[in-house]
Amino acid sequence: MSFIMTADRLASQIQFILEADRLKDVQRRSYVISGGRRENSAEHSWHIALMSMVLAEYANAAIDTLKVIRMLIVHDLVEIDADDTFIYDAAGNETKAERERLAADRIFGLLPQDQGSQMRVLWEEFESRATSEARFAAALDRMMPVLHNLHNNGRSWTEHGVTSTQVFARNAGIAEGSQELWDYLKSELNAAIRNGVLR
Repeated sequence: MSFIMTADRLASQIQFILEADRLKDVQRRSYVISGGRRENSAEHSWHIALMSMVLAEYANAAIDTLKVIRMLIVHDLVEIDADDTFIYDAAGNETKAERERLAADRIFGLLPQDQGSQMRVLWEEFESRATSEARFAAALDRMMPVLHNLHNNGRSWTEHGVTSTQVFARNAGIAEGSQELWDYLKSELNAAIRNGVLR
């Protein structure tokens, strides 16, 4: 009996792992810094998990860095079903929460109940921004696309007609996770405005 249960558990875990591979096909609006192609959501999740290790000292409050990493690795899995919603897409953001909730039901439901629940709790914590870890994770999630644009001549901003007013308004929440990182970005954004990278 335990062999059958173990085999079923492993089969569920492998199914989830294979499903997670689909995140590599979800294209974001941000271009990699070289500008040669758009970033995918799996790359984004990896990159901001790495950022959390490097930049943890700038969190506004004490954080459990391992928890932040775990949160960042799972936070975009819902995009397998819900797709990436561009931060400046007002219509898309109106339906984002419901699309992602339904995706979370299905995707985390592929795992054995104990693991699926653990990942769902991490995802919900990220979405709620109720803890210092979630606020810092969200800050990094917002920060990387800004860095991409700052270092590839504002390519996705230009393509989508994004203005400096929009960039400041939609990214000001970075300060909730890290005031220091937001101060750094504000300085860089003001330089981008002066240099004509951001209108």
